[in-house]
Amino acid sequence: MSLENLRVQIDEIDDKLVDLLNDRAKLSLEVGKQKTSANSTRFFAPERERDLIERLLKSHKGPLPKEALVAIYREIISASIALQKPITVTYFGPVGNFTEIASKQRFGSSATFYDSDTIADVFREVEKGNADFGVVPVENSVNGVVPYTLDMFNESSVKINAEVYLGIEQYLLSHAKAVTDIKRLYTFDQPLGQCRRWVDHYLHGVEIVEVVGTVHGALRAATDPQGAAIASKNASEVHNIPILAERIEDNPQNRTRFLVIGRTESPQTGRDKTSILVAVRNEPGSLGRALRSFEKHDVNLSMIASRPTKNVAWEYVQFIDFQGHIQDEAVTTALKELREHSIYVTVLGSYPEG
Repeated sequence: MSLENLRVQIDEIDDKLVDLLNDRAKLSLEVGKQKTSANSTRFFAPERERDLIERLLKSHKGPLPKEALVAIYREIISASIALQKPITVTYFGPVGNFTEIASKQRFGSSATFYDSDTIADVFREVEKGNADFGVVPVENSVNGVVPYTLDMFNESSVKINAEVYLGIEQYLLSHAKAVTDIKRLYTFDQPLGQCRRWVDHYLHGVEIVEVVGTVHGALRAATDPQGAAIASKNASEVHNIPILAERIEDNPQNRTRFLVIGRTESPQTGRDKTSILVAVRNEPGSLGRALRSFEKHDVNLSMIASRPTKNVAWEYVQFIDFQGHIQDEAVTTALKELREHSIYVTVLGSYPEG
């Protein structure tokens, strides 16, 4: 078949695709009308996206790469949601950092995005209703939890609606001509912890200047001819700072988990995760007795982290993730028994597993 004939066939398929996409959009609009008629405020349904993409991947035979199919459908879903109701998302900024990338991976480009200066600001914007959803980092596979995010849940009424996992690739950004010319590294605990071996080997003795985020570090390095920053490739492109060294993270499987926070509860899907805050009495064995309620009812814990209450010295609250939804019978029973051994238990949200 000639090149001209191949292109004609591609054009014909493109025309059909446009018609089908518009047919899908009409159905999405009808879904939005029915939700509005039923006074539903839940236009973002991460479980629906997850199940749809999994179903499509199961029947997918190629040659289109699976990653491309997922990216295409994320944008289709994003556009469909925007037709039903425009979605506004704030994230822990600034522009060009990993949280922005995670936000767009979760919501697609049809949502309206804006960055907030601090994690606390993200929580406040959602609480006030200025944003429908917020996105914050909570845990890195190499360097552990993000303490400030956990602390904010002890002060806020927002609910966790979804989670996003993002592969983290770290780059050294600098206007210096060589790594040996660097005198200052602008970074903070999370990226530094993810690249510790590389930094100790190649930047041993270099001054570490603490900043509040990877992009802030990149902006500082941009004006310092002997400075460098650990940041994303996206930050290099957005802020026009050269990449001096690629993929400097210690673990190639480095991933960060982000949480989507909102003001509504998520329904039971059959494959859920729940996050709670637990405070137990300051006495021997209290935490062990409390946690045995999960083991007794076969509820699997996936993460537990202790944070100071900040009210009384040496008292702590536990941030716990476990598999299941608060409407599951086993979870309901386990939480009832947990409360008998605790000062308080706060459910932060049940949401689809990412």
